[in-house]
Amino acid sequence: MVPELSVVVPMYDEAEVLPLLVQRLRPVLDALGATYEVVAVDDGSKDATPVLLQRYRHEWPQLRVLRLRANAGHQAAISAGLANAVGAFVATLDADLQDPPEVLAQMLQVARRDQVDVVYGVRSDRSADSAFKRGSARAFYRLLRAVSGTTAHVDAGDFRLMSRATVEAVNALPEHHRVLRFVVPALGFPSATVTYRREVRAAGRSKYPLARMVRLSVDSITGFSIAPLRLATWFGIGGGLAAIGMLVYALVAQLRSETVPGWTSTVVAVASVGAIQLLCVGILGEYVGRMYTMMQGRPSYFVAYDSMRDHGTQGAQAPPPEAAQPPAEALPPGAATGVAGPSRAG
Repeated sequence: MVPELSVVVPMYDEAEVLPLLVQRLRPVLDALGATYEVVAVDDGSKDATPVLLQRYRHEWPQLRVLRLRANAGHQAAISAGLANAVGAFVATLDADLQDPPEVLAQMLQVARRDQVDVVYGVRSDRSADSAFKRGSARAFYRLLRAVSGTTAHVDAGDFRLMSRATVEAVNALPEHHRVLRFVVPALGFPSATVTYRREVRAAGRSKYPLARMVRLSVDSITGFSIAPLRLATWFGIGGGLAAIGMLVYALVAQLRSETVPGWTSTVVAVASVGAIQLLCVGILGEYVGRMYTMMQGRPSYFVAYDSMRDHGTQGAQAPPPEAAQPPAEALPPGAATGVAGPSRAG
């Protein structure tokens, strides 16, 4: 039977927060009065996450484990979950509990009541985030909306609920390095919003350091706007006009015999033009790189194991020795000890 709701939860090294997630998520879903599945996408975790997932799966029939062969990244893990989820509605939720699972019931209610395809979770209170993160995120969203025309909400992330039609539309896109928080609004499907207060991470550490945030920003801009290419064109036009102006100035100065050797002005001019040229080449390189990746056609992820299809096998790879035995407080009540068996391709 096809469940009414699928909840896709990407996770990478989330052994510390996983027991808390199960403790909060399961009662919410059990109280919905609807059939559901939880698709836990293990993004190549190296800690005890795969061990815990397998143990919880034996106690929670609706828990489905999807393990990727290697760490593919947060957005790729969500894409893997969307490609494999079967529910009439599909919600995406991070494992860190910064986005409260309790809001899922409200999202499903709004989707049914208003007959919309997408319900976005919008953060009405982000005081748990640092001032730098709040300011940089809002500035980036406004910049992207200005240059690309996207309707993405400024304070919305990857916490959303989508209809089956929306999920199929996303899965049909051939795009690599997709940023779903901008892909979904770009589809233009009818939508609504639900506000909530963003909490601090329940346990563990963030998997999005500054370098990954910058990479995500570059993928977002180059994936949704050609404004940087136009910027390079305007730089070229501006540089040409400046060169013409300098030529006129030099000719007039020569006619007036006012020429003086100008080492500083020469260095500044050459350095400025060189910097603009390098910037333009870099922008072009980003777009050429995206086209090159698309032409290669390499999948963004590889599924090693799916508990719904690989019956009787333990698809999770054995974690490192130091992570093979999770802390006692992280185990479900009555769970037996053991280590995950050998993996098998799904």
